[in-house]
Amino acid sequence: MRNGSTLVEDLIKIKAVQLKTDDYFLWTSGIKSPIYCDNRLTMSYPSVRNKIVDQFEILLEEKNWKPDVIAGCATAGIPHAAWLADRLNLPMVYVRDKPKGHGKENQIEGHIKKGDKVVVIEDLISTGGSSINSALALREQGAEVIAVSSIFSYGLEKANQGFNKNDLLFESLADFDMLIDLLYNKQEITESKKEELLNWRNNLGNE
Repeated sequence: MRNGSTLVEDLIKIKAVQLKTDDYFLWTSGIKSPIYCDNRLTMSYPSVRNKIVDQFEILLEEKNWKPDVIAGCATAGIPHAAWLADRLNLPMVYVRDKPKGHGKENQIEGHIKKGDKVVVIEDLISTGGSSINSALALREQGAEVIAVSSIFSYGLEKANQGFNKNDLLFESLADFDMLIDLLYNKQEITESKKEELLNWRNNLGNE
């Protein structure tokens, strides 16, 4: 059975997810955020990355997703896609954000053929743009994208709209709501701070 709250606790413990409720982080996009998520750190913690693979495997079983290929989004989704593909003994590919500017100019690295059923693995979904682009690139090669799955999601409405517009399923192992509920239940944030954080997320998603 999946347990997103336990995964959130692990991400907090290794500082892959950090929360600052007073002095917000500055994202590359210029957005000021109370949360910073860097799931690349999970690569350095075998126990955590193994739990993530466990959770991805359980998710596929629960949803009855039966992929022929596991795809990773470059770059942070690649290692988790590789570990999952190894666990399931399935082929793996990875998808760049755009085709290379040299050589064979591949956007998809690895072998994919028309009709292959694919689950796309991403480390983080914010607006969903990179994940959607990867899924669409796979579709252009004739693959059938079953779903996109990430370790963590902010739960932005913009992402929901993007996936729905492109008729794509997506599911995250853990998300912003789980994080806020966990911190509130552990009395690490107050009810007013919880409301403030949820309002930040909801207002960001409507921009």
